[in-house]
Amino acid sequence: MYMPRHFKESRSEVLRSLLRDYPFATMVTTRPMSGLAVNHLPFELIGDSLLHGHVARGNELAQADGAEVLLIFQGPDGYISPNWYPSKHETGREVPTWNYAVAHVYGRLRTIEDKSWLRHLLETLSDRHEANQPTPWRVADAPADHIDKMLGAIVGLEIAIERIEGKFKLSQNHPAPNRDGVVQGLRQRDDRRDAELADMMTTIEGLRHDD
Repeated sequence: MYMPRHFKESRSEVLRSLLRDYPFATMVTTRPMSGLAVNHLPFELIGDSLLHGHVARGNELAQADGAEVLLIFQGPDGYISPNWYPSKHETGREVPTWNYAVAHVYGRLRTIEDKSWLRHLLETLSDRHEANQPTPWRVADAPADHIDKMLGAIVGLEIAIERIEGKFKLSQNHPAPNRDGVVQGLRQRDDRRDAELADMMTTIEGLRHDD
């Protein structure tokens, strides 16, 4: 990944926060005969060094035990107008760009078929993602025989994290007035992704000052 020094993010807590907040990943593996394979899956970060997920038994990943993998976690992103930079109004020497945050996770895959492990994973995932519902759905809400059948149709995935590369392109190469202008512009545009991007820019800047 192209990595200008301004945008390199290596702080463990920042990277793992991205994995927790944006758990839907693009997973890339290499097949011996046919090259790259890509899947899109949600993962749960366990501690600091493991990712857990699952796939349908018919998915090729179910047969990929031991494979090297790359997972791409994409945070908020958005178009940045040069009109938001005070420097543009002074010199005119600014152009549009795109801000974003991304983490590349490298590791090795282990497949798991144990039903108790799988059930615990499904309970963890559903409890997390149902938490904001008025009446959260629970795994136990479904008939036991149905859950048992569904557990037999999936295979668990465990990724042991070997390293993470983070690129947070959040206007760090601009002076503070321009960064403030970008945050203000994103908030005025009033899109959900823009608000998340503005919040991330503000949070990262605050963490930088705390270091």
